[in-house]
Order: sequence, then structure tokens, then C-alpha cells
Amino acid sequence: MVGGLIMILKHVILGGMKERNEILRVETLQKTYGKGADAFSALRGVTLGIEQGESLAIVGKSGSGKSTLMHLLALLDSPTTGKVLVNGENAKDMSKREIDSLRGDKFGFVFQQFFVNPNETVLENVALPLKIAGVPAKERRQKAMAALKEVGLERKAKNKAADLSGGQKQRVCVARAIVNEPSVIFADEPTGNLDSVTGEKIVDLLFGFNKKKKATLIIVTHDNDLAKKCKRQIKMKDGRIV
Repeated sequence: MVGGLIMILKHVILGGMKERNEILRVETLQKTYGKGADAFSALRGVTLGIEQGESLAIVGKSGSGKSTLMHLLALLDSPTTGKVLVNGENAKDMSKREIDSLRGDKFGFVFQQFFVNPNETVLENVALPLKIAGVPAKERRQKAMAALKEVGLERKAKNKAADLSGGQKQRVCVARAIVNEPSVIFADEPTGNLDSVTGEKIVDLLFGFNKKKKATLIIVTHDNDLAKKCKRQIKMKDGRIV
């Protein structure tokens, strides 16, 4: 009877492991800046798995390591020690070209600051990732217009980005983040510079894409109300998950 129970437990545990579909995983992640007496450990042995299609909030005070963790997950920086796995593949074993391709094709980014080129049109700003990826001009325009329609800014396509309000600029950033239909969207304080009404619209857009396209949504935020909208929350303190 005991043997049978052990077999059942093994089946449940191993079956559960197989069902997990982790798109990103970090193992014993360490990130240290500086050397010697000036060294500062931003991350101290973080291990975390993130499944395809889930929404995850990374919360914590300034200096807790949450933005550092996001940057490493997004392959915008490299760890001092530890592993960053994308679909099971160690980022350390990838070439620069492969990493650039991942960031351009599979990842989308929305930050607190409105990173737009003010002298280019809204359409040109949204199409930028496609241009970098070498997508033909006609296809770029079609995809960029579709993304602008998703965020309700198709009528602003020919406007200069400089002429937009803060909320409109952030919607342009969301459109640019989703134009490639990425597998993962990273959002670092996406509503930090917005009023509550406009911020709620940005949140609706991000979670709408998460649900509609089954894209993984990773949000770094101080906002507890925003964090609670996510399927899962992790709290960072002194470079560790607590």
C-alpha cells in the first residue's frame, strides 16, 4: 500500500512538472556592481520560474532589486553568476545575434519614461522594431496600423510624437511593444507618470493583450493595486525574493 502511494505521488509530482510551461527561468541569480569595498549586490541568489501566458508582478521598495531582476530576465544585462533560461536555453550559450533577435522578436518593453522619437510620426515610432528586424515597408505599415488600432490611436498615425499628450505617448509605447506580437511583455512602472484614469487605460491594454494573445506579462511596480491585478506577485527585499 505504501509502495502504491509513493507511485501515485511520483505521478502527481512528475506530471505537474511536465505540465509547467516555463518561458523564463532564473537560477541562483547574483548581480554585483563594483569591486572590493565598493561592491554592491543587487541580487543575491534569486531563483524564479515564469510560465507562458501568466501575469507576474515584481514588487518592492527602491533598491530591492526588482528592476535589476527584470533587466536580467529581459536579457538587457548579464548576471554576475547564475543562469537565465529562455525556453530552457541558457542565455549564456546564445550569441549576441540570437539575443538581439529574441529581444526584437519575442520581447516587448514598456517603461515609465515615454521613450518615443518626438520628431518621427506615431506610425514610424510604432514600426521601429519591425524596421530593425528587416520587415518590408508595406508589412511594417500594416502591422503598425493594426497595433495603433489596438490602442485607439490609428487617427494619430501621421502626427508627430511630440504633439501627443503623456497618456497618448504611453499608448504609442504599448503599441510598439505589441507590434511584433511578442511572447513576453516587460513593463517597468508603466503607469508611474500617468494620472489614475489614463493609467487605468494602459493597464487595461496590457492585461487585454496578456489574455487575448496568451503573452506573458511581467510588471515591476510600487503600486499594490496594479500588482493585485496580476495572477502572481513576488516581493523583493535586499536582492532576494521574500
